[in-house]
Amino acid sequence: MNATAPHVSVIMTVLNEGRSLPTVISALLDQTHVPAEVVICDGGSTDNTMSSLRALQQSMEGTATRLTLLVAEGANISEGRNRAIEAATHDLIAVTDAGIRPEPDWLEQLVATLTAHASDPSVQGVAGFFLPEVKGVLDTALAGTTQPLRRDVDPETFLPAGRSMLFTRQAWHEAGRFPEWLDYCEDLVFDLRMEDLAADGVKGLPLAELSVVRVPPRESLRAFFKQYYLYARGDGKADLWRGRHAIRYGTYLVLIPLLLSLIGGGAWRRRLGWTGLAAGIAAYCRRPLARIMQLGQYRMTPLQLMAAMSMVPLIRVLGDIAKMAGYPVGWIWRIRNWKRPEIHWRTVIKLRNSRSVSENQAR
Repeated sequence: MNATAPHVSVIMTVLNEGRSLPTVISALLDQTHVPAEVVICDGGSTDNTMSSLRALQQSMEGTATRLTLLVAEGANISEGRNRAIEAATHDLIAVTDAGIRPEPDWLEQLVATLTAHASDPSVQGVAGFFLPEVKGVLDTALAGTTQPLRRDVDPETFLPAGRSMLFTRQAWHEAGRFPEWLDYCEDLVFDLRMEDLAADGVKGLPLAELSVVRVPPRESLRAFFKQYYLYARGDGKADLWRGRHAIRYGTYLVLIPLLLSLIGGGAWRRRLGWTGLAAGIAAYCRRPLARIMQLGQYRMTPLQLMAAMSMVPLIRVLGDIAKMAGYPVGWIWRIRNWKRPEIHWRTVIKLRNSRSVSENQAR
């Protein structure tokens, strides 16, 4: 690492990640921009996570990177991240997760992108990207169906996941820290608050397209279902993506039953019903199929590729059912906790924006 390069603290939370920790720590130590420290907050692991961390801490003595360990029994992801940032030494904070693998220049690209925006003081954070790490048929099918590739992303609207981002300590404070009332989708609320800090017309979290972490999909369809249920529950708690969820309910509860009812009618109605269903399925599966082709074309046999592609409709429907089940559960929680001021985070943003408009008009 260049001696003049800024010092960065990398933080992450862990829970029962004993097996995956050596991989992510090794990848962080092999960065072209070596982090000055790694701060890990454990949420109360019951496996060998802490013994693995202590062994890693001992092995890192005398290296350029210090490993700091914290334990916050029962802490959610936001609480763990906030504790880790509080304990971090440096003002530049990079966030990642256990279970993933940062590419060698991940941190360097994050820092370079933030440095490139140094002329605009309202930009105090950077979004990193993530790509799937796949091995078998199920991995490829899940990744192709659920994870975007670079061509799928608009840098102007992209919001980073908590597994790949960089920001200043000051921005973390000004954005209100990670929302500890939220157990899932906490990174999106934090992202939107960070975007709100930027000047009008400025992307608050510009995308560092070459800063990549590799993320394996869930190990089973059951784990995938649970993941998307929890994500949707978080959407409901935080009042995120109302439009997307409304379209999903409308599709499954109105449009599909309508098309199925047409199939039971006369000849022209049957044609209309089947045509509508076929067009809908093709449109819904087109992008995942293209991604699976890209992910598997050089490392899978034609039979394996066909097997992965055949799973797309099932994964799509399973994910949608999980989302439709989780979203109302989140909203029920939100209604029951309506008097808690922190859940009305959008109101704070609106008030801040209206205040900025008033100040500009006064000028």
